[in-house]
Amino acid sequence: MERNLRALPGLHRECLHQMSSTSRRMNNPTKVSGSRKRDHLDISTLDTRHKILAILESWSGIIVEELKTIAPAHSVPHVARFLIINLEWLTAQPPAADFADEIENLHAELLRTIDPEPGNLHTLIRECVVDNCTGKISASPQNTGNAGKSSISCDSGHSWEMREWLILRQLMNRQRKDAA
Repeated sequence: MERNLRALPGLHRECLHQMSSTSRRMNNPTKVSGSRKRDHLDISTLDTRHKILAILESWSGIIVEELKTIAPAHSVPHVARFLIINLEWLTAQPPAADFADEIENLHAELLRTIDPEPGNLHTLIRECVVDNCTGKISASPQNTGNAGKSSISCDSGHSWEMREWLILRQLMNRQRKDAA
């Protein structure tokens, strides 16, 4: 469990480089830095990165509450370090098996995100963020023909360009919170 916790920050950081839908195994290893095509933002990778931090912070929240200590900074490296420091206490608690399972699952999910098996690439599908729209947003980008620009759209016709994807992500998160 400690080994997986120590690996999470590096894997989480590596996800930043996993913006295309192709595996590292399929990329040309002779490409120089900066030559990778970056016109595709993988929303499922962003979703995974967000989920990792949320789960780690949830576990650190238990420690903060029970031990009356100060919460770590809002980042995977800080929270992972905090959990490692308090690992002995945490593993002595009743939900220790759940913690171990979640850390193992996070580790495996990050590995799959960074280096997916060929043919195992998944597309994230969400409800459209436009009010009263029943369409679904697919994270698979489509070339709009405008100088090679990519966009994503819902099946009702709403469309967003690459530069708008991060804003779209915030709207999706807000929509999920409202639903909860």
